[in-house]
Amino acid sequence: MSSEANKTHPSAKAPQKTVLNLGNLPPKLKPSDMKQSASQYPRTPSRVNPNQPPWPAYRGYHEYSFAHATMGVRLPTILGKAIDDVWKTLNQEYDEERIVDLVNCIHRLEDLMGDLQNNSKLRPIIDDGAGDVALWNKEIAKFFRGKDFMNAPWLFAEAYKYRRLRECFSLSKYWVDYDVFFRQKCDTFSRSNQAVFELSQRFAEPVKAGGDISAEAQLEKDKLVFLELTQVCLWGNSTDLSLLIDMTEEDIKKLQSTGGDHLAATEKNILGNDLHKLADYVMTIKNGRVDFVLDNAGFELYCDLVYADWLIQSGTCSQVIFHGKKIPWFVSDVTKKDWDWILNSCVYGQLFQDATDAEVESLRTLGHRWKQYEKEGKWKYEAHPFWCTGYTFWDLHSEAPDLFQHLSESDLVIFKGDLNHRKLTYDCHAPLDTPFNQAIGPLASEAGAPPVASLRTIKSDVVVGIPGGVGEKLDEEEPGWKISGKYAVVLLSQGRKGETPVYNN
Repeated sequence: MSSEANKTHPSAKAPQKTVLNLGNLPPKLKPSDMKQSASQYPRTPSRVNPNQPPWPAYRGYHEYSFAHATMGVRLPTILGKAIDDVWKTLNQEYDEERIVDLVNCIHRLEDLMGDLQNNSKLRPIIDDGAGDVALWNKEIAKFFRGKDFMNAPWLFAEAYKYRRLRECFSLSKYWVDYDVFFRQKCDTFSRSNQAVFELSQRFAEPVKAGGDISAEAQLEKDKLVFLELTQVCLWGNSTDLSLLIDMTEEDIKKLQSTGGDHLAATEKNILGNDLHKLADYVMTIKNGRVDFVLDNAGFELYCDLVYADWLIQSGTCSQVIFHGKKIPWFVSDVTKKDWDWILNSCVYGQLFQDATDAEVESLRTLGHRWKQYEKEGKWKYEAHPFWCTGYTFWDLHSEAPDLFQHLSESDLVIFKGDLNHRKLTYDCHAPLDTPFNQAIGPLASEAGAPPVASLRTIKSDVVVGIPGGVGEKLDEEEPGWKISGKYAVVLLSQGRKGETPVYNN
């Protein structure tokens, strides 16, 4: 691939709309610079910290990386749309005190936009009474003093921007819980009617186990459904739902001979593929507990709920715990408001104008069952403050030992999506074939670490756990493959479940 062709890669383009004052940044780096210094890495655990990941961090001034496009174009664009959303809300208000309070929120948003566009230093978070302020400011003071948006590690700088966004409203009187992204999160669900009803009509009726099929056939049936549902959760509505819940033993035999080809076809873009290892492990869980660390609201959350419903009905789980965010985060991440909205929309909503009575009823049936799970404690929504900090999950054991202890009691923790994968792997320039266990560090190696699965469509630079040569070939043939969302990984770490966690005083 010529250097001229590489310049057309979206993540290599310089910002078009935003001019950044870069100040005295380090020299521009190229991917080859990273490869030449690879022998110095990974850093030993004692040398790893948020500003020095195991391998070199992606930073906004790396023009070859998606970090550059994000910090220079995407984040200012997202913030601009957020400001537009607030103006829409203000235009519907009539109480002057509330309006003035919201105008002050807009002023703070505009100040944040100025800091982004001028590449300002990362200042401490203003004390807004939230419990995370001390944790944020400790990290800034210890590791990022004097850093700005472009030379701090991309993951931290991006997370910091969303915490600053929260601050714009948390300092207000009336708008503390305002979510500038709520409208668009709802819209992603209401525009997915075909896929929503495809799933609701297949899964509205309770799963029928046993019957006329043997235990061996039931196990095979469960495994096939699990494989398909896992891909639904991975790809959303781009997968072809081929498996029916009411399969007969003859249907299963046919799938055993032809379904392999179908599943192989849908798996071809899963570059790091532990899907079948994951299925084999899940088939051993009986009346256990699975945790989901959620990613996106809307249709993706709906797919997660269908997945979790099957885990309960199949007898795999007696409890599923969903971990969301306490504040609006990275545009589309699930908050408690999003969780309540989708459950209530399934039961009471009229989102789909052209839906048939049968389609609406199937969605109502799902919604009622899911709300009953919640009432009975079979489903729980939790939002630990650690998920909305600048720390990666390498620091979960040390910075949130209560959360680590809680997760250590799970039979499987499924981390959904790109951001969670970046935090699992420290969002750094690890070699593409780095084993997943090594890439996630303490979350695999610490005593008590639970089994961890990452379901992630690849939408940013960090990629681990894929066979040697695969990424290099894609670099030549599809230079934008790391941000296209066309490829994915399903990776599994067995952890050290059953061992007693050890915490430093």
